[in-house]
Amino acid sequence: MATAAPETTQTVRAQAKYVRTSARKARVVLEHIRGRSVPEARTVLAFTPRAVAVEIEKVLRSAVANAEANHGLIGDELVVSEAYADEGPTIKRWRPRARGRASKIMKRTCHITLKLAATERTSAAPKAPAAAPAEATQEPPAEEKPKRRSKAREKQAEEVTA
Repeated sequence: MATAAPETTQTVRAQAKYVRTSARKARVVLEHIRGRSVPEARTVLAFTPRAVAVEIEKVLRSAVANAEANHGLIGDELVVSEAYADEGPTIKRWRPRARGRASKIMKRTCHITLKLAATERTSAAPKAPAAAPAEATQEPPAEEKPKRRSKAREKQAEEVTA
């Protein structure tokens, strides 16, 4: 029994470590770009009001640069296949409170990882179209329905002709 070999697609990875935001906040933005093409993801990040979107944009630019420089891929034809944020180390600080007490301040960090994959157009060679007669592939043009006039326009047309 011979099984078909799984088709391998080229993936490129970029990571930003110790980003000064919580992983929870980064995951909210990463959900919006997961599965989108690179130009579409850039547009989404440009119009996202959250501060972490700037950091994610830097990681996306780095991943595209890695793909173009190291693998010879075209950046605009890539898709964000994976996007996730892992928790990094938490910086702990103390804030003085009333009556000699102190409260903890947790300054969280995260590691943002993006993986880009080549689409079918870039990874596979372009297929030649099958030879077929020209008449068989062309469909007859669809008949257009006449546009419906509003009643006001119909009255104007009647007045002009009368």
